[in-house]
Amino acid sequence: MMRLATTVVIAFLQLFEGHHAFSLGSNAIVKRPCHQYRSAAVFSTNDMGTQDEAERLLQRAREMRAEIAALEGRTVTEVEAEAKQERENRRQALLDQEKQSLKRRTEYAKDRKIDGSMMEVPETFEDQVVQARVAVERAFRDGVTRQTIRFELIPEGQVLNEDRQWPGGAQEMYREAAGPLTRELLKQVKAPTKQDTAPNQFVKPPTVKSQDIWDFDGSALITAESSVGPSADVQAMVLPNTDVKYTKDIATINEAMGDRLFLLVNPFWRDLESWGFNIMAPNAKKMAQDIIFDKGYDETYVLLKKSVRGEDCVCLKAYPYDWQLYAYADDEYWPNRSILVRLGSTKHEPKATDFAKLLEKREEFKMSKNMRQMQRLMNKDK
Repeated sequence: MMRLATTVVIAFLQLFEGHHAFSLGSNAIVKRPCHQYRSAAVFSTNDMGTQDEAERLLQRAREMRAEIAALEGRTVTEVEAEAKQERENRRQALLDQEKQSLKRRTEYAKDRKIDGSMMEVPETFEDQVVQARVAVERAFRDGVTRQTIRFELIPEGQVLNEDRQWPGGAQEMYREAAGPLTRELLKQVKAPTKQDTAPNQFVKPPTVKSQDIWDFDGSALITAESSVGPSADVQAMVLPNTDVKYTKDIATINEAMGDRLFLLVNPFWRDLESWGFNIMAPNAKKMAQDIIFDKGYDETYVLLKKSVRGEDCVCLKAYPYDWQLYAYADDEYWPNRSILVRLGSTKHEPKATDFAKLLEKREEFKMSKNMRQMQRLMNKDK
């Protein structure tokens, strides 16, 4: 019984001393706003009163330790050592608990698969530009200075899930969508090659200029001249094709840009095989290999619409995540409305077969689109 009472007293004493130490620490803080101190004299008087109170508390603690030692037939030194050891044990237990918590968080982060499944498909012109900017800047920070961007050509004021035709060919594509999308992207993207400004310093938007390459191709070179200097300039070639002129222009711009950001936006080729044999330029394919594909120009942002088994599908690639696959499903409550459903992801650019396999697994797409429409009409007539 006596041992239990002693333990309670020790615990109270430790709490008492801990409160005392905290109070001293609080009064020792000097980094406070000046308006909290009315005068140096007031602070000095309060500080003296606190010191007197602290001395009284310390004296009472010494007396309690002496009383405990007398009750248990031990020395004051032994009682103090026991109290110190108990404090150390509690501190060590807290440290071990924190280490275990950190270990669990680290293991969870390693096990968690981050593959881009949390991304949302952009439905508008503005949303697509913002998502592309984030992907481009992230890749640039990782050292990717040569990038390929493939926008879904959504004109301003329209949305993703609309049927679009381009009777005016590449010129209309550039005028209505590719040009505006690229100019807006270059207004927003930040790709400095050196720190010319303070991190939080306001920087004026860049000056964006467009220069036609071949008007009948709808191609252009768009430049964002940074307000902080040439080191943060960005250039983008829009709608280039496999003509040898573009390959040579890309080589020239690549050399001039150095470690600055250079984008290829919606090029008309898909891969090296897009360069077929050209009797007028027999070395065109080798030039493309050396100048474009060996230099990188990785696809860091792609948004494409596809039709698979009659279904309207979408694939999205945003650096550094995997390709995300989606399809529009019927809204059972609104017959003229559709809902975007995520199907899955792939490491490579998805083919029609990738979509087909995933569509077969979803209940919404067990029947063909025509069969679903017929079923809705039959149900309506009942």
